[in-house]
Amino acid sequence: MSADKICTRHLARKAVLYVRQSSAHQVLHNREGRALQYAMRERLLRLGWSEVEVIDEDLGRSAAGGVARAGFERMVAEVCLGKVGAVAAREVSRFARNSRDWQQLVEMCRVVDTLLIDQEAVYAPRQGNDRLLLGLKGSLNEYELDLLRQRSLAARHEKARRGELVVAAPVGFVKVGDRLEKDPDRRVQEAIRLALGKVAELGSVRQALLWFLEHGLDLPARTSGGEVIWRRPRYSTLYQLVDNPAYGGAYAYGRTGAARHLDPSGARAGARRKAREDWLALKPGAHEGYVEWDRAEAIRKMVSENVPAAGAHGAPKHGSALLAGLLRCRRCGRKLTVQYTGAKHDIPRYACTRGRSDYGEPSCIGFGGLRVDDVVEAALLSVVQPAAVEAARAAEAQASARRDEAREALARDLEAARYAAERASRQYDAADPENRLVAGELEARWDRALARVAEVEARLAAHDAAASPRHDLEGVRLAALAEDLRAVWSAPTTDARLKKRIVRTVIHEAIADLDDAAAEIVLVLHWAGGAHTEHRLPRRRRGQRNATPADVVEAVRGLALIMKDDAIAGFLTRDGLTTGNGNRWTRERVTSLRSHHKIPVHAAAADGIEPWLNLRRAAALVGVAPRTLRIAAERGEIDASHPLGNGPWIFRRADLDGPAARGLVLRARSNPRHPAASDPAQENLFPSAT
Repeated sequence: MSADKICTRHLARKAVLYVRQSSAHQVLHNREGRALQYAMRERLLRLGWSEVEVIDEDLGRSAAGGVARAGFERMVAEVCLGKVGAVAAREVSRFARNSRDWQQLVEMCRVVDTLLIDQEAVYAPRQGNDRLLLGLKGSLNEYELDLLRQRSLAARHEKARRGELVVAAPVGFVKVGDRLEKDPDRRVQEAIRLALGKVAELGSVRQALLWFLEHGLDLPARTSGGEVIWRRPRYSTLYQLVDNPAYGGAYAYGRTGAARHLDPSGARAGARRKAREDWLALKPGAHEGYVEWDRAEAIRKMVSENVPAAGAHGAPKHGSALLAGLLRCRRCGRKLTVQYTGAKHDIPRYACTRGRSDYGEPSCIGFGGLRVDDVVEAALLSVVQPAAVEAARAAEAQASARRDEAREALARDLEAARYAAERASRQYDAADPENRLVAGELEARWDRALARVAEVEARLAAHDAAASPRHDLEGVRLAALAEDLRAVWSAPTTDARLKKRIVRTVIHEAIADLDDAAAEIVLVLHWAGGAHTEHRLPRRRRGQRNATPADVVEAVRGLALIMKDDAIAGFLTRDGLTTGNGNRWTRERVTSLRSHHKIPVHAAAADGIEPWLNLRRAAALVGVAPRTLRIAAERGEIDASHPLGNGPWIFRRADLDGPAARGLVLRARSNPRHPAASDPAQENLFPSAT
């Protein structure tokens, strides 16, 4: 029956023998199967074909449909041109194991009247029964492949659930049977510990990367061949150390899944990350890690929260706003954004603008950030202050025991470079000097190794020269510094990012709202321990100006008669006065206030005769003691002004030439023991008996 389907028109054209194996492993080891496929050529010759072309370009390529097969495409093209009378394979599953390629081949063979031949039969696609049989065989081949794949995946997943499926070892580990062990290279171990420690210390992967780049330190990486190399660190290198649970001693499988995406070149296979709850297996404590599992999870959570999102605070930045990323609107639940205003863009302002920017809704609330940050700072310091002394002593002990991590890493690099140089030297000594082709190459390698040693030695020397000597603080001095925690917090050298990290450690979230009736900002702090505190602070009403009080303006007007702006700022600060915005007084702010209120600046008289005098100069001019003149001014006997409670007295020179001043001088000289004399209105407790 099969021979009856072969006609002269089929034999007039050539026959094509298609040979394929699914993987490189089969090509190397299943040689008998490949020999049986090539033996199909003899059958084609016996069936009457004189010209047989063998297409074996697809050896090692799967027919499941995800891999391009140049041999199959060339065979289909020749079939379409009508040059092929029959296509043959050992089994029809060699042609295709997916419906798209299989149906395409069968349809093309039907159109141009080409036969399909396997080891069992000859099929004529133009006949309905053969076409039905070919369709069934194609479906069975595809189902068989899916069934084998499902069985294989089921066995693989079951082994993974037991924690025994180790596909590849990340850098810093080696695969030993069905488990991971640390790399025996101590340099690799210390480098990974240093990287994880720096991420935890600096609070972000980027800051740790900048630290490594600043000190010129390399990190280990694994090539596709499994070899460990040392290279300049990248962000992805450090992030993998934080993200991979293996470094915390846990076994994990199923962290990613297969995904396909379309591009102009066609469908491409890729990978997508899965949520942790979708992982197939996660077993902490499966092997020894570089950090404890709890610490690894804390580092991973900290890094994940550095991404600004709805459920994360975002990484601390250089801005001065303490509640950036923590403040949420009570009305709509969205996070408040921070806007910096002022001449130097250093005045924070919190505003709920997400609804306006995303949905065109009106803004909910907005208020200045200086007062809010002051309230948060005061509340935070009151909480942290009791443990400040103990924390300072612990920091002192830790600082004295801490090793110079950068220097130790450079020392390990130097040791590895010297070993490589010694190894290159031994290889050069072992070579035959007459074989210049080998000796020349070994000599060049030795020179490169020596240059590497010199480079690391120079970097180590530069590090030692740049490192300042470390002086341990005395315990009493450090305790005194801890007691004055506010001064440390407010110091200009204190990093704003460090302040924010402290705030985020103690405060979980803050809720803000506005009480329009009372003109107050309502701030609720949610502390990490579960406590909640509410703070109300005044808010400037619409149209209200934070002007400097009139008494302060008058005080500045009087003080400007006898002193410069910097001295005026010192007296105002000493008296506990602030500007209308609540800031402390500085020379620039006093100058701005004078300019606004048209107060003349103090200038020394050209002839040296000052029209206005302070207490000391006025007393010297009158010829009495300063105390005598002050008491007389307090009684109102001498005209003088006293703008500030803790400030100076101001006398006019013309008033010191009058009869009141002369009478004070006579009274002081007549009673030298009590030059100021007593107030005439003071009653005597011991009246005279005479």
